[in-house]
Amino acid sequence: MTPSFFKNLGPFSAESIFTNIDCKPLNIEKKYTFKELVGIFKKSKNSISFIYDNEQNNFTPSKDTAIVCSKKKSIIFNDDQKLIIVNDVQQTVAALSNLFYRDYTNSEIEKFEEPNIGENCEIGKNVIIENGVILGNNVKISHGSIIKHSCIIGDYCSIGSNSVISNSIIGKNTFIENNCSLGQPGFGFHMNNFSNLNIYHIGRVILKDNVRVGSGCTIDKGSFSDTVIGYNTYLDNLCHIAHNVQIGNNCALAAMTGIAGSTKIGNNVLTGGQAGIAGHLNIGNNVQIAAKSGVLKSLSDNEFVMGYPAIKKSKFISFYRKLYGK
Repeated sequence: MTPSFFKNLGPFSAESIFTNIDCKPLNIEKKYTFKELVGIFKKSKNSISFIYDNEQNNFTPSKDTAIVCSKKKSIIFNDDQKLIIVNDVQQTVAALSNLFYRDYTNSEIEKFEEPNIGENCEIGKNVIIENGVILGNNVKISHGSIIKHSCIIGDYCSIGSNSVISNSIIGKNTFIENNCSLGQPGFGFHMNNFSNLNIYHIGRVILKDNVRVGSGCTIDKGSFSDTVIGYNTYLDNLCHIAHNVQIGNNCALAAMTGIAGSTKIGNNVLTGGQAGIAGHLNIGNNVQIAAKSGVLKSLSDNEFVMGYPAIKKSKFISFYRKLYGK
């Protein structure tokens, strides 16, 4: 059973939703009910989803889903599609996310089932394991760490000292070093003078088997999809993985690598120290990114880039030699 990391307060009638946002609904009766707010790629009946103006139209909308979009974007949909046309999609998504979803209170978590701890586990001093947690066999959790409610940690995993794990599902034989934070909300909000509105994130962090996470790393949970780290991928110390990022298998990210939200990384990708990758990009398989590089556009398979903005290695070296005569 998939763990529940948050409360869904739905369903809500369309009429009650429309009183909370400034919108023009199309093909939606007031008595129609909506049970959740989801990402555009999730097929879900009686749901609301959304698309921003700069997003590609590589999806097939469901007629059971109402799409929040701008008037400009609305022209891509069929005439019978349920639409909620708004002036500011991000503001509307933020408002709806906080209408539908809430964190569980401490008193509610106390009513969950007690932690299910496997055989031969080693639990250090001052460790907190909240209700609803499932630990596999031979799991080690070092001093001072916190495993928040409903997380799942597989066999032969090790969690270092003073780490906080929430909203996460962790595969077998995965090692997380000291002072890491996994599963906290991502950096998603609607900017407004003196009253920014946070978007409630309903995604998870999923670490596949044999992953290594160095000390001081932070991995945000997804907003409306999951943040995923693939099999046998290694993160050095002080890396940051933002919400909705997907990293493939057998990757190695050197210290202080940062990946912005919703970027997809292929398999066998290597990054040098302090490399930065912008959001909403696609990085192919077998890509190498040199230290201190800034990747601002998508990369095809087998590319080797360096510099800021990152360009192919050969072009960078040629430019450097012309500039400095070396």
